[in-house]
Amino acid sequence: MMNHEHAEHTVAEHKHGENCGHEAVQHGDHVDYLHDGHRHAEHGDHYDEHDAPAEHTVAEHKHGENCGHEAVQHGDHVDYLHDGHRHAEHGDHYDEH
Repeated sequence: MMNHEHAEHTVAEHKHGENCGHEAVQHGDHVDYLHDGHRHAEHGDHYDEHDAPAEHTVAEHKHGENCGHEAVQHGDHVDYLHDGHRHAEHGDHYDEH
């Protein structure tokens, strides 16, 4: 489900794209950018906020070598790109990053 609220800043203030410094995530027919704890996509002269997909547990899917999801080193742990979001294992669940 998408939330179509408008972001706090405009495209003129910051233009997302290659080498902008923010993680790009394919989201259906467009790209969302992970930025300051939220995700958004360009829409004309502003960005629309998009909801992160629902959280799932380690029991539902265990990430690791050969799980089929891209692994990304993130400080002292590994995040996995999964269904348009990025998360890391934390006990019996995943934290969204």
